[in-house]
Amino acid sequence: MNKKTIRDVDIKGKRVFIRVDFNVPIKNGRIEDDTRIVASLPTIKHAISSGAKVILASHLGRPLKDKKKAEEKGEEFNPKKYSLEPVAARLSELLGKEVAFAEDCIGEKVLQKVDAMKEGDVLLLENLRFHAGEEKNDEGFAAELAKLADVYVNDAFGAAHRAHASTAGITKFLQPAVAGLLMEKELTYLSRVLDNPERPFVAILGGAKVSDKIPVIESLIDRKVDKLLIGGAMAYTFFKAQGFTVGKSLVEDNMMPKALEIMDKAERSGVKLLLPTDHQVVDSYDPLHSRRTIPIEFTNVGLVGLDIGTETVAVFSKELEGAKTIFWNGPMGMFEEKPFDEGTVAIAKAVAEATEKGAISIVGGGDSVAAVNQAGVADKISHISTGGGATLEFLAGEVLPGVEALNDA
Repeated sequence: MNKKTIRDVDIKGKRVFIRVDFNVPIKNGRIEDDTRIVASLPTIKHAISSGAKVILASHLGRPLKDKKKAEEKGEEFNPKKYSLEPVAARLSELLGKEVAFAEDCIGEKVLQKVDAMKEGDVLLLENLRFHAGEEKNDEGFAAELAKLADVYVNDAFGAAHRAHASTAGITKFLQPAVAGLLMEKELTYLSRVLDNPERPFVAILGGAKVSDKIPVIESLIDRKVDKLLIGGAMAYTFFKAQGFTVGKSLVEDNMMPKALEIMDKAERSGVKLLLPTDHQVVDSYDPLHSRRTIPIEFTNVGLVGLDIGTETVAVFSKELEGAKTIFWNGPMGMFEEKPFDEGTVAIAKAVAEATEKGAISIVGGGDSVAAVNQAGVADKISHISTGGGATLEFLAGEVLPGVEALNDA
C-alpha cells in the first residue's frame, strides 16, 4: 500500500476526523450486526491511546431519498430510524468508555462540542446523509466538516468508491489526509490479489447478476486467476447462453452474449472456469413441497433453481484443495431463505478448511460474510472485507476516490 496511515502522523492533542463505516442494520433502535463497528476499533483505539480528540463520522442508509419516497406516497417519515445514536451506545460498550453523540454533523453546536473535548475523548456525529451535500460532494458542506478537525483519517473502505464530501471533498480543506488501520488492511489484502497472488489462485463468484460482476470477472481473468468457480443465480445466464433449459430460474437474457464471451476469454487465457453440475430446485407451482436436487441438464420449464447441489459443493471444494490464494464474493444460492443457504455455508466451510491448510482467503460481500459467520468459521478466514461495491471496483482495477484522495507515502 502506498498511502500514509494514521501511524505516520503525530495526532497527540489534535482533533482527528475519522470517516468510519457505521452503516449497520438497526431495527427498533437495536443494532442487529455490529461487524463494521468492531472492524473500526483498532483505528479508534490507536487514536485514543495517542491522545487525539476523536471525531467519528459515518452515513446510515439513504434518509433523504427515503424521505422523498415517503412524501410521494403520503406516508410519515421517521428520521430516528436513520440516527446513529444507537451506534454511540454500542461503541461505548465496545470501548469501555463514554462516546458522546452530536445531534448534527456540522454547525455551531457541533463545534462547541468539539471545542469542549479533551485528549482521548470520542464524539460520534449524526448521520452525514441528513445533508444533501454529502452525496453531492458539495464543497461548502465539505468545508464545514473540515472546520471540525486538524487531521483527516479515512477508515471507511466500504464507502471509498464514492466521491462524497466526507470521503473525497473534505481532503481539499483538511490535511494531512491518511488511511486508518482498517483501510490499510483492506488495501494490503486486496492488492495481494491484484498484484501478486500466491498460486494456485482460485476465485469464487456468486450472487444474482452477471452484470454486477463483469468488470471483476474480466479483471481476474486478465490477471490469470487459475480457477474461476461461478455459482448463484448468475450461473443460469451462462447455462441459458449455452442452450440449457433453466426453467424459471433468474436469468439476464441481455447478458447471454457476454457470458459466452467470458467463457471464451477464460478458455483462451488458460483459466479453468467451472459452473455448477447440479442444483436444488423447486416447482414454481408448488415451491413449499417440491424441493429436490437434480443435475443441471434435467431442469425443465417449470422449475426454479435456488441453490447449488451436493455434487457441486463436492466439486468446488475439491478445486479449493491446494489453493494458495482464494477470493470469494457472492452467495451460491438464495442464501437468505433456508434451506437454500446450504450450498453457501458448505462453501464457507471449504474456504475455511483450505485456509487452515495454508491458503490466504479473502471474503467480501454481505451474504458471503454472513455465511462464514453462520458457518462458525469467520475466525479461520484470513481477511473478511468490509467493502461490497468498493471491493469489487478495486479488484476490477478501478480508482477509488476515497483512496485516491489520501496522501501518498
